[in-house]
Amino acid sequence: MRTIDPRPFDARAVRATVALVAQVSPDDLSLPTPCAAWNLGALLAHMTAQHRGFAAAAEGHGSDRKTWVPGPPDLVGYAAAAEAVISAFAAPGRLDAPFDLPEIGPRPIPGRTAIGFHFIDYLVHGWDVARTIGVPYEPDDDLPAAALPIAEAVPGGPARLAPGAAFAPAVPDPGTGPFDRILTLLGRRPG
Repeated sequence: MRTIDPRPFDARAVRATVALVAQVSPDDLSLPTPCAAWNLGALLAHMTAQHRGFAAAAEGHGSDRKTWVPGPPDLVGYAAAAEAVISAFAAPGRLDAPFDLPEIGPRPIPGRTAIGFHFIDYLVHGWDVARTIGVPYEPDDDLPAAALPIAEAVPGGPARLAPGAAFAPAVPDPGTGPFDRILTLLGRRPG
């Protein structure tokens, strides 16, 4: 990953998801998403739990697996969880702090890398939510440009076929730009 401060990019990607989630109605929660195993309710529960888990990791409590367990979808609480993780990431020293991310592995990960993971996840999950509810999603050009090196560094291989894998296997890139390349690298079909 390039040596950038991913926090401003992450904050913008996360706040874009807040605007999208604000458009979701309770009737939408059963809609299928581009994440094959999840309907929209399960995706939003995952997204909220990940915000809380990453915030806990930023504050030195990421090893508590209970923090990462999704609850029921919470359309009202989503925005608060999003702002909490943005705030936790913004604290001094977070880029160099060790983050415990039990879903990734048993060893702490440098904060800069962990925040980069969060950033790519929310850039793509924003697309997932928009696609599901049928609204446009066009991230500013600098977001995919900053995220592409992160997506290119995500390991491929058989692990992506395992149950609960963070990303599906990569699919062919239509060559239509950096954001579509990110989507395809992470197993989404932009078309």
